[in-house]
Amino acid sequence: MATVQSMGMNSTSFTQPTYWGKYDEISSQYVQLNIFERLWAAWYAFMQNDVLATGVMSFVMHEVVYFGRSAPWMIIDRLSSFNKYKIQNQKIPTAQEQWNCAKLVLLSHFTVELPQIWFFHPMAQFFGMETSVPFPPLTKILCQIAVFFVMEDTWHYWTHRALHWGPLYKHIHKIHHQYSAPFGLAAEYASPIEVMILGLGTVGMPILWCAITGDLHILTMYLWIVGRLFQAIDSHSGYDFPYSLRRFLPFWGGADHHDIHHERFIGNYSSSFRWWDYLMDTESGAEAAKRRRERKLAKQQSAKAE
Repeated sequence: MATVQSMGMNSTSFTQPTYWGKYDEISSQYVQLNIFERLWAAWYAFMQNDVLATGVMSFVMHEVVYFGRSAPWMIIDRLSSFNKYKIQNQKIPTAQEQWNCAKLVLLSHFTVELPQIWFFHPMAQFFGMETSVPFPPLTKILCQIAVFFVMEDTWHYWTHRALHWGPLYKHIHKIHHQYSAPFGLAAEYASPIEVMILGLGTVGMPILWCAITGDLHILTMYLWIVGRLFQAIDSHSGYDFPYSLRRFLPFWGGADHHDIHHERFIGNYSSSFRWWDYLMDTESGAEAAKRRRERKLAKQQSAKAE
């Protein structure tokens, strides 16, 4: 696959000073690129600094997706017609609670996540991550994202479970449990240390994949982060609809799985899936308790029969 570098394209090889001027030049010279690839290449050509280009794009994307996905849940919380789908419908977050949450999340984004995002491009280049065009095939992107979901879920389960150990819970994780009935905006409401620990699963797993395989494009990384943000915000939304994804994928975590974790402060440590909690017998909630009782009773009956 030819890249912009192999075609002689770099951030300083175009004469037009504006973004759309760069776009027009690229479009006229590289007609084989699709519109999204041209927009992408024009951005790097316009910025003339790949680290700055990636840093700005990454941070803006994160903020737009995070608050853009949280906004519908904030509106739903104000509409009584959706109350029947609220898992803990006696606990609706107030506007003040939402605002207090937003302030801490923004502080965390600018003081903790922004520096990490800024150094992402040099780190990505070190491990061989591609930033050029054309983009990889959609099938490859989707397969890699599926792998990242599994890898991150494993990291999240074990680190999240560790954060519920006494001292770690008290000094790090407790702040995230301020809201026993979570809402979408609270997905990243956490201490800076927790943001770094759990965030390492989101960023570190794809980089580990890249270090091992040498095959990853930054676009795949972006789409993975968008998917992970949607998952985290939706699982904190506090709503379980008849058409929620977990109704169609029984192993998907969903809001009902994580809501119980916030309500009971224990169990259901996974992020996206349910299998680690099932395998390690850390499921929480009435149904899980019922299954344990049934297993215990069956074991007792089997022992008596022997």
